[in-house]
Amino acid sequence: MFYRRAGISHTRYQDERQIWPLPLDRFLVAAVFVLLLAAPFLVDRLYLVSYLVPWVIWSTAALGLNLLMGGAGQIHLGYGAVIAIGAYGSVHLVRAGVPFEIAMIAGGLLSAGIGIVFGAAALRVKGLYLAMATLAMQYIVDFVIIQFPAISGGTQATLQVPPVTFFGIPVTGDVAPYYVALFVCVVVTLFMLNVKRTSFGRALAAVREKDYAAAIIGVSTFRFKMLAFWVSSFIGGVVGSVLAVCYYRAISPDQFHLDLSIQLVAMVIVGGLGSVLGSFFGVALILFAPIVLNQVIGFLATELGLAISMDLRSHLPLVLYGILIIGFLLWEPLGLSKIYNNARNYFLVWPFRHARH
Repeated sequence: MFYRRAGISHTRYQDERQIWPLPLDRFLVAAVFVLLLAAPFLVDRLYLVSYLVPWVIWSTAALGLNLLMGGAGQIHLGYGAVIAIGAYGSVHLVRAGVPFEIAMIAGGLLSAGIGIVFGAAALRVKGLYLAMATLAMQYIVDFVIIQFPAISGGTQATLQVPPVTFFGIPVTGDVAPYYVALFVCVVVTLFMLNVKRTSFGRALAAVREKDYAAAIIGVSTFRFKMLAFWVSSFIGGVVGSVLAVCYYRAISPDQFHLDLSIQLVAMVIVGGLGSVLGSFFGVALILFAPIVLNQVIGFLATELGLAISMDLRSHLPLVLYGILIIGFLLWEPLGLSKIYNNARNYFLVWPFRHARH
């Protein structure tokens, strides 16, 4: 048994409430964390900049959206706009000479302030109507960013991010931005792991399951829905700041359109609603599956001598990628995190056949 429960006895509530009660879980988390810390010294610069940095940043964004969708059960189709607000707000502050640490927090607060206005719609509508309300936020923010040159400089304009420091360390080159993004990701991950064990997390779960039932037992649905939008938007704004400084280095309006919001929703759904680990899995699949599929198709076309036109070759990975997402939604709606949990539960009693959980 890889996940051995025998011999583990909990005599205190603190032991029972551990995030990772099994030793193998703690070992896996520690091993992954050490690997992420050592990644700049283990992998080539191309893989660090092209794969690891975006994976870390988008995983942080998926965690913020998952708090709202998986934690409170509120759909959001305008999260790309939330990230855009944080990105533009923090970049303007940095260009004005504000330290990056303060600009990052201010970007988060700006996103939270605007996001909570649109989140107020959640108090009156649900389901598809709420989706439409958040979709309106995406279009309104896109329009404002494009039409007001004071924000973006114009439709085709690009705002360059000046050199910044993070707690005295210059965020330049390839390694420093990676560690800044990883630091923010770790902070958000720890928050998400612990939020379920707080009264805030339990109230969100009650609102997610049945809001009127939650109201009957004394949970203020008004307050906690607004809090969920506020916290999720704040994380989105911080991610926008990190994205602009650590990855894009220059931002333009076309980087935050609707397709980004749809991509983030897909990351959360494919990874698993309400799952912290699933957010990382979902981002990895959505980001890397098209790349891997493109490489596989190119290899097969070359080896088998197949005459695949460049136009078909460029679109085929996207088709297969869509099929992959639909397949997950049909056969495992709870996402990749459920597949991981199934495998984990299997090894809880391996080599026996039946798991208790």
